[in-house]
Amino acid sequence: KILGVMGENIKLARKRRKLTSLQVAERAGIDRGTLREIERGNPSVSLGGYFNVLRTLNLHNDILKIATGR
Repeated sequence: KILGVMGENIKLARKRRKLTSLQVAERAGIDRGTLREIERGNPSVSLGGYFNVLRTLNLHNDILKIATGR
């Protein structure tokens, strides 16, 4: 459930920045299918994949909030 919300937030952030899924995937070093799974909150995608997308969207510092429980 948490990853589902995170995936939705990632998708919203991408759209707010007017970036296509292909642009984000290329910048994050993943394929578009993996980005699609991240935006769906698929738990089988590695944490590294999620982090690379967050970094691409300049949201990587938010992962520290998750890690510390803030």
